[in-house]
Amino acid sequence: MIRYLLAALLALAAIAPAALAQDGDDDTLRLATVTRPPFSLSENGLDTGFTLDLWDALMQDIGRDYVVQRTETFGEMLDLVRRAEVDAAAANISITADRETEMDFTQPIFSAGLQIMVPASDTVASPFLSRLVLRDFLIAVVAAFALLFAAGMLMWLFERRHQDYFRHDGRKALFPAFWWALNLIVNGGFEERQPRSAPGRVLGVVMVISSLFLVSIFVAKITTTMTVEAIQSAVSSVSDLYGKRVGTTGGSTAAAYLDRREIRYQGYDGFAPLIADFEAGALDAVVFDAPILAHYVTKAGAGTATLAGPVFLRENYGIALPTGSELHEPINQSLLRLRENGTYEEIRVKWFGPSDG
Repeated sequence: MIRYLLAALLALAAIAPAALAQDGDDDTLRLATVTRPPFSLSENGLDTGFTLDLWDALMQDIGRDYVVQRTETFGEMLDLVRRAEVDAAAANISITADRETEMDFTQPIFSAGLQIMVPASDTVASPFLSRLVLRDFLIAVVAAFALLFAAGMLMWLFERRHQDYFRHDGRKALFPAFWWALNLIVNGGFEERQPRSAPGRVLGVVMVISSLFLVSIFVAKITTTMTVEAIQSAVSSVSDLYGKRVGTTGGSTAAAYLDRREIRYQGYDGFAPLIADFEAGALDAVVFDAPILAHYVTKAGAGTATLAGPVFLRENYGIALPTGSELHEPINQSLLRLRENGTYEEIRVKWFGPSDG
């Protein structure tokens, strides 16, 4: 009996530390996230970003330890929450009615929306193209003046002995002859001073017929120049996305929005492959969360990408929790405390700078 009792005590002593360790592990929260700068990223092995810093402050406030589980895709992160395999998920998670049926959300932690990103080369007319069109325009103007002067002086040569208007020497006839030719082209006919000589009448008929083409060409040149100079972006609004090569991440609020607008797009498993195709020139535009696109444009995509048009489809981000999570109320209370004591604002300014105004 004594041997059995000692064996039982030794067994209990062996499993007690493991049981305590397991209890400690159960008290450690598991947070799922996905890389989405500036909301969630890994720098030198440290999990950081606006949402991760906010989560850390929340956990310090409510006195809970946690570990971070970084997933490869946004969908994988949300699936972990749906299956209650993690205690929470945090990144740039939009609060939507569909997601609310599958999980719980804290109160909003950030207000955002969607925006369009396009290659920087599409935002302004190419300087070379502008110069080329302007050069062609100037050539057209000079050629038109030269033709009018030549036609006017030719008419002067034919008509100088037949009507007083052209009865000048060559130098003094330059402007009257040019003015006559200009009026003929603009008016498309003879209002006065009809040619009286046979060669003059032939030239007049040729000029009337030619005026139809000359005016059309001249107007087309002006229109082309004004159009090129006025170009600000090949894509400046959602309405410009039809027929373009548009990309976003599959299952995102951006994808749902494009579906509702019946805009064809290429869906990607994550932000990284989406950006890779954009940088490779395979996409004309990216529709995604405005803060993330703004961060990309000012950091990795500086000089190669730009934002087009205003933010649309305003939405709020929240922390996702499994349905019925006991963390829901503690986190919401902590969020209110962090807003009241200024901690939330410090984190926001750290990642996004001071608010406008």
